Amino acid sequence: MLQRQQAAAVVDARKLIVDGAVGMVELALERLNERHTVELDEERKAAMVSNLLVVLCGNHDAQPIVNSGSLY
Repeated sequence: MLQRQQAAAVVDARKLIVDGAVGMVELALERLNERHTVELDEERKAAMVSNLLVVLCGNHDAQPIVNSGSLY
């Protein structure tokens, strides 16, 4: 019984985390679009959404990566 309660609590917490992360990603995309900060094609937008969701929903802190090459 206790394991079921714990599992249900974990699932509920994950749902809350994902809902919050999706909201933050939507807000980020809206703000970037409104302020014309950067123009993203659909492929780059999808990559940004994926990266943000991984960072926001992950169990561990994000590890910075230095890109020494060109993005284009």
